[in-house]
Formats: sequence, C-alpha cells, structure tokens
Amino acid sequence: MLWIKALHIVFIASWFAGLFYLPRIFVNLAMVSPGSLAERERLLLMAGKLLRFTTILAVPALAFGAWLWLGYGIGRGPGNAWMHAKLTLVLLVIGYHHGCAVLLRKMRAGAPMRSHQWYRWFNEVPVLLLLAIVVLVVVKPF
Repeated sequence: MLWIKALHIVFIASWFAGLFYLPRIFVNLAMVSPGSLAERERLLLMAGKLLRFTTILAVPALAFGAWLWLGYGIGRGPGNAWMHAKLTLVLLVIGYHHGCAVLLRKMRAGAPMRSHQWYRWFNEVPVLLLLAIVVLVVVKPF
C-alpha cells in the first residue's frame, strides 16, 4: 500500500505542477502583441504540449487514488466524511483541467481572450484546491 500511496503523491504533484504552469502560459498569451504571430504560435504549442503531458499525468494520479480508496479502503466506512469532501474537490480539479483544455481550444481557434489579470486569478484556483485537499487528507477535520 505504501508504494501505491507514494506513486499517488508523485503523480498528484506532477499533475498539479502542470495545472500551476498552464495558466501562466495563458497569461503570456493574453499579453502577446497583436502582430507577434510567431510568439503566439510558440506559446500555443507550449500550452498544447503541457496540457497533453498534464493529462497523461492525471490518469495514474487518479488511478492510484482510486486504488487506495477502493482497493485498500482508505477513507471508507463511518467517520470518513473528509473523503467525500476530498472527492468533491477532486471532481473540481478535473473540471478545472477540462476548463484549461476548453480555454486552449478557444485560443487556438482565435476566439477573443480574457485579460491577463483574469488568467492570473484563474491560476490561483488549483493552488486553493490543492491546499484544501491536503488539509482534508492530513487533518481529517470530519
């Protein structure tokens, strides 16, 4: 079980590293001058590669987490309401990841972009989600 837990943590950390950096690329895309097509294409390429890699990392992170929950019973049974809260937040992380993919698809299509300030605030969402998830797992407040 400890190997599964260790791998879960490593893949979660890697997945979140991508979720922390991808919106920073969006900030840079929002700040590209209208005539800088080469810079825009380079940033779109970087964002696409990072999204693909981050998606690949999410799969084992979720699989190892499911293994711990369903296979070893971590967070199951009475007195484990923290797990229900954690799983709700994990669904929000998956939604955020999907939202990044949708934003990137719109950027590639040339849709109007939001301001760089909006993407800066958007970039804080995974930090808050990770903080809440770690507190739930470590502290188990309920």
